[in-house]
Amino acid sequence: MSPVLVAASAYGASRVRQLGQSQFIDVVADAGGAGIEIRRELFTSDLPDLARMGAAVAARGLYCVYSTPIELWGADGLPQHALLQQMLDEAARLGARYLKVSLGHYPAAPELAALHAQLAAAPVALLVENDQTAHGGKLATMARFLAAADEAGLPVGLTFDIGNWRWVGEDAQQAARLLAPYVRYVHCKAVLDDGGRLSACAVSDADPAWRAVFAHFAPGVPRAIEFPLEGADLVAETGRYIQMLEAA
Repeated sequence: MSPVLVAASAYGASRVRQLGQSQFIDVVADAGGAGIEIRRELFTSDLPDLARMGAAVAARGLYCVYSTPIELWGADGLPQHALLQQMLDEAARLGARYLKVSLGHYPAAPELAALHAQLAAAPVALLVENDQTAHGGKLATMARFLAAADEAGLPVGLTFDIGNWRWVGEDAQQAARLLAPYVRYVHCKAVLDDGGRLSACAVSDADPAWRAVFAHFAPGVPRAIEFPLEGADLVAETGRYIQMLEAA
């Protein structure tokens, strides 16, 4: 069985902001999850006590991933070292296993030595996700970055978001074939196309496409629910999809 995490955003942004992400730790644990993805954008104006939140996660036998909506490279094409360090420090206080960020405006001729030194000293491993932006989520750009990072010995892996490829007009199966060696974590969701308006929806046993990507990845790669979880019994609903993803 492969470990399955649940992104806190799966329980609805407004609900999570109102109740706080700590309220869903027990839901994930009771449903049989391996961990929870804490989302920085779902905090209210003040950061919570991250060490206390991390302790609550660990007390239920879970681990966490810290997802932050920052880009490694800013719009000026320069690496955002100070912002990255802030997020790494927050992830360390949370006790996160991984910090997840977006690639951003990756330049044609990047300078990776300073980033290498920063990540080598970091207490938390870094994952870069294919996001829904044209500048940071395209397959060619992501492949170029990961190849350069590998050559430079940069300690970074890929969060492979199955659904996000649709937003940038890329094929998830082709991306899985090309990027498989770098994948450390998988975001699972299907995509609903409502007249050209895309939205995340639950994966289904009737749709084999999302399962097919796992054939390219290392056995046991962690995967996360990142689609809406609803219903009167959130533990049962969460558990149903955890079992589905464990077997993928």
